[in-house]
Amino acid sequence: MIIKRLKPAVFFLTLILLSSCQPEPKEHHAGLYVFGTIVDVTLYGVDRHKAQQALQQIETDLQYMHRAWHGWQPGPLGRINELLGLGGEFSANPSVLGLITKARELSTASDHLFNPAIGRLIQLWGFHSDDPPKGPPPSDDDIRELLAKNPRMTDIQINHVRMKSTNPALKLDLGAIAKGYALDQLMTSLQQQGVENAIINAGGDIKVIGKHGERNWRVGIRHPRTDGVIAGVDLAPGESIFTSGDYERFYKHDGHRYHHIIDGNTGYPATGVSSVTVIHPDAATADAAATAIFIAGTNDWHRIAKKMGIKYVMLIDSVGDVHINPAMRSRLEFKQPSLTFHLSEAL
Repeated sequence: MIIKRLKPAVFFLTLILLSSCQPEPKEHHAGLYVFGTIVDVTLYGVDRHKAQQALQQIETDLQYMHRAWHGWQPGPLGRINELLGLGGEFSANPSVLGLITKARELSTASDHLFNPAIGRLIQLWGFHSDDPPKGPPPSDDDIRELLAKNPRMTDIQINHVRMKSTNPALKLDLGAIAKGYALDQLMTSLQQQGVENAIINAGGDIKVIGKHGERNWRVGIRHPRTDGVIAGVDLAPGESIFTSGDYERFYKHDGHRYHHIIDGNTGYPATGVSSVTVIHPDAATADAAATAIFIAGTNDWHRIAKKMGIKYVMLIDSVGDVHINPAMRSRLEFKQPSLTFHLSEAL
């Protein structure tokens, strides 16, 4: 599972407030640090007053999401993790219930390759902390002990607002879906406020609504091993693009490199893949699917993508080859020469 650590949210508006004698800007920008990354927001085609109100609401919402969804600090999700470990039924906090329900649905759709229930395994590897892990990796015996307990999202029973776990080894880490779920919520809020055109970029994971003037929003996809982008793509109104990469969080120990995308079936970091990029209208689905397809690897990515309803996929393997389906290939403008492509059948 991808772990995108939730650090204290510090908001810093870069909204330019011009004097009344200056022309109204077409774009309004804001940046903030939350979910362990920089979140950039651009609103297009709204007046200064509406933009300021909308950006301030985004700040408030993200601060709230940070407090509610952190699985390792005091707060609603932290409390739910405590109660899940006790085995009894309890009332789940509404601020987290929808996110957990969505995570359970997507986990089942991915054949549990996206598995937020393996929080104890993530903790064992040291990727639960806000501080960068340094190793050493856990022992094989400790990993086997947790794997034998096989925590899955289907171990969580939900009846309206009531919840319980049938597996005491289950601990939630929602880092591989929280960012996507947040972007969906934020864009819905912007639309309710009358904002029709916007882009939110959360550390390279992006959701858009509307357009950038007369054209679609255009974004770049980071190359997992070199500086710069590997490809550019235009996003249609309402689309999201998410990437899972082994370069986001990792540590080296005794000459070996250990990244944070843990395969819940083996207990170790997934192998054979450097990054996976997907496009989908639902950002939470895109977020979870990028992780699941990364773990599925070069042999099984196509099946998992189809099972999760993902039409556009690009996978870059550990030697730098590009595995891509025709729909995604037709949309991307590649920026780097000498790439080796493996074109799959249509999804």
